[in-house]
Amino acid sequence: MIRTLLSCFLAVAAWTTPAFAQLSPPAPGGDIPVVVGPGGPVPTVAGPVVVQQGFDPQWAEKMFPKLDHDFGTVARGSEAKYRLKLTNVFKETVHIRSAGTTCKCFQVKIPKDTLASLESTEVEITVDTLKFEGERKSTMMITFDRPAYAEIPIPLHAYIRKDVGLTPGGAQFGNVPKGQPVDRKIQVNHVGRPDWKITELICKNDHIEAKATELARQPNGSTTYELVVSLKPSAPAGEFREQLTIVTDDAGGPQIPVVVEGRVEPDFYATPELLDFGVVAPGAEVTRNLVIRGRRAFKVTGIESEMTAGTFEARLPKEGKATQIVPITFVAPMTPGVITDEFSVLLDQSPEPIRFKAFGKVDPNKPRR
Repeated sequence: MIRTLLSCFLAVAAWTTPAFAQLSPPAPGGDIPVVVGPGGPVPTVAGPVVVQQGFDPQWAEKMFPKLDHDFGTVARGSEAKYRLKLTNVFKETVHIRSAGTTCKCFQVKIPKDTLASLESTEVEITVDTLKFEGERKSTMMITFDRPAYAEIPIPLHAYIRKDVGLTPGGAQFGNVPKGQPVDRKIQVNHVGRPDWKITELICKNDHIEAKATELARQPNGSTTYELVVSLKPSAPAGEFREQLTIVTDDAGGPQIPVVVEGRVEPDFYATPELLDFGVVAPGAEVTRNLVIRGRRAFKVTGIESEMTAGTFEARLPKEGKATQIVPITFVAPMTPGVITDEFSVLLDQSPEPIRFKAFGKVDPNKPRR
C-alpha cells in the first residue's frame, strides 16, 4: 500500500576502544558450546589464539555489572536461577566462544553468542537443587574469541537445604492477560523440628501478594504448608521476575527464596521489542518483520519517531486483524556508524501507542549483497 517513512538517529560511536588482536574465530551462530567437567570448561574450538603483546586480558570484564554471584540458602527442589546481564560496550562485535562451569550442580545458558555494539544478552545461571544438597561452590568460565581472546571466571556459591522442599519449585505465571488476577500454589515441606513455623512472607512487588496456610503437622517432625501466590489485576504490562522470601523461625537460616515470574500481556503488544538489523554495508537494504498482536482486530494507522532521517521504511497493512505483520526495511546510509532509534506504533483501537526499538550498524568493510 503506502510506504511510510520512518526516522532514525545516526550516531558514530566515539568511545575509546582498545587495540584488539586480529583473530580467526569460528563462524558464529547456533547454541553456545557448554562444557562442564571437574577441571573446568574445556575449549571447544581447536587452533591457536593470538593476543597482542601488552593487551589487557581483562577487557571483557567491563561488559559485566558484577563478577560473582551467591544464591544464598535455597530449598530442595526450588527454582534457583539468576540472570547476569552482559552488554557489549565496545565498538567492535563481540563473540562468545563457550561457557561452562566446574561443577554439574550449576548450569549456564546464554541465548545469544554474538553481540553487536551496545547490544545485550543475559547469562542464565541455575542451581540443580534436586540432585545436590549442602554447600556448593563452582566457577563459571565465559570465553570470548572476538574481538580478542579473554576468559572471565565468575565464582558461584549456593547452600541447598535438605530439610525444606518446594513443590513446584517456584511460582510460574506464564502469560497473563492484563487486568486478570491469577493464583499459583506451592507446597512447602519441612522435616525436622516438630514446632517449625513460617512466620512471615516478604515480596517487594506491590502487585504480588502471598499467604501461607498450615496443612499438616506430624509427630515425626514433618510439617506441610500451602503457599498461595497471587498476581493482582493492577499488575502493569511486561515481564516480571521477583523473589518472594519465606521467613521461618529457624535460628540459623530463617529465609527461603521463591522465584516468581511471568509476563503480563497488554491488549496490544509488538514482538520483537528490538528489531536487530545486524551489520550491513552502506546503501544496503535489510527487511525485518514486526509482529503486532491484540485481543481483538485492529488497524495500524502509523509509525512515528522523534527524528527524521528516512533511514527506515514500513509498509502498513490495510485490513483490520488481531495479528498484524509489518515489514520494516532498514536503508543503510552511506556514513558508517551505529544506528539506534525508538518508534511508536499508532493503533485505531488503542489510545496509547506501543513501542519498539531498532538497531543496526553500517560497516564499509561489509560486502554488499
